[in-house]
Amino acid sequence: MARYTGPKNRIARRLGANVFGRTRNPLAHKQHPPGQHGAKRKKKSDFGVQLEEKQKLRASYGMLSQKQLVAYYRKAITLNENTQNAFISMLETRLDTLVYRLKFGLTIFHAQQLVAHGHILVDGKKMDKRSFHVKPGMTVSIREKSKNNPLVKQSLERTAVEVPTYLSLDATKMSGQLLASPHLDQIPLPLPVNVAVVCEFLAHST
Repeated sequence: MARYTGPKNRIARRLGANVFGRTRNPLAHKQHPPGQHGAKRKKKSDFGVQLEEKQKLRASYGMLSQKQLVAYYRKAITLNENTQNAFISMLETRLDTLVYRLKFGLTIFHAQQLVAHGHILVDGKKMDKRSFHVKPGMTVSIREKSKNNPLVKQSLERTAVEVPTYLSLDATKMSGQLLASPHLDQIPLPLPVNVAVVCEFLAHST
């Protein structure tokens, strides 16, 4: 599956948040919105609001494609639970997302790279599929040969980043476990996202 290689800083500026968790904040020196003289934007239509909320969600999970989001939504509506919560829970329990939440990756893109390059184990077995669905009780860890990776060590040392309550982390062993399926109000998204609006948009895309 292709990895997003587009303009990350431009997206972060447009959304007004360091959405990708980059060490060098793309907003640090450019406080004004894009466009000539940072002009004020016109009020968005309902469709424009839906597009922006979808873009915010895409960015929160490493720029997933429209096709991927639709696939998750379609699966969510077949489950016997709240669609919004099921949808966001499936995004949150992707392997690349949990590698990022466990602080193994400095950014969501670094986490994707760690998975794709074979540095990650799930229940002791190598898993290089970024979209792999991690279930409660499964253990995600750094493989032995990769434990001296300086970027992984740097990432784990970040005291300002907290591990969500639905995960447990043993930083010394570079291992963590998904304790329970996450709920929407527990998920540390980098900026507010109206998941209901995103689901409404995707409902018209199916």
